[in-house]
Amino acid sequence: MNNAQQLIESAWENRELIKNSTTVKAIDYVIEELDKGRLRICTKQNDQWQVHTWLKKAVILYFPVKQMETIEHGPFEFHDKIPLKKDFAAQQVRVVPQALARYGSHLEPGVVMMPSYVNIGAYVGANSMVDTWATVGSCAQIGQHVHLSGGVGIGGVLEPLQAQPVIVEDHAFIGSRAILVEGVHVGEEAVIGANVTITGSTKIIDVSGDQPKEYKGYIPPKSVVIPGSTSKTFPAGNFGIPCALIIGQRKASTDKKTSLNDALRDFNLSV
Repeated sequence: MNNAQQLIESAWENRELIKNSTTVKAIDYVIEELDKGRLRICTKQNDQWQVHTWLKKAVILYFPVKQMETIEHGPFEFHDKIPLKKDFAAQQVRVVPQALARYGSHLEPGVVMMPSYVNIGAYVGANSMVDTWATVGSCAQIGQHVHLSGGVGIGGVLEPLQAQPVIVEDHAFIGSRAILVEGVHVGEEAVIGANVTITGSTKIIDVSGDQPKEYKGYIPPKSVVIPGSTSKTFPAGNFGIPCALIIGQRKASTDKKTSLNDALRDFNLSV
């Protein structure tokens, strides 16, 4: 549909247009394209990630044009507007019972979903693991060969429209119960330790060199990260607040799994 973007943009400015069947077809078309992976909320171009806001608008508009309905899934019953993904065998995706992915998300071949959840608009790259009770929020972008350990929370960032979603690049390892939200960007091969929480305002401090170096919202490639704390002055005195500490670099290796094991062992890092 060549004019899909124009129809979506017009409907965004004038919500009365979502009553038009042509507009509804355009919205349905975009969600199907996201589901099949032919469109993507956020794409990497010249080493920079670009957010396609019109696709986010389509996801938001998908809700008011759909009706609540009963969704039967084996012995389970749901009541929602968005159907669940189906036909995983044809997509070459392994989905363990109790794992759910919403229609409009995309899973590349080789993805493994333990009992977990992937929301609409999200993209999970080939051969990545979404482990038990991990959640991938709407529009989040997960690279290839990524491991999201048990209980990991990946925020999506559907709104604000111009905001970058959470991005986890290829070969990264996210430790159990880690939380990444508010458009945090994790570089390739980074290792995030257990219980690390990073928001858009969390201080990320590289303490591996002679002088600390501070980041916000970005973990450089190959970084090994653990939970930490830093001091902040309040009216009642100085108190520690959470931060993330970069304590070293994952060693270069042609065997990514060996490199990961080395990182965990070298830095005594829990996952």
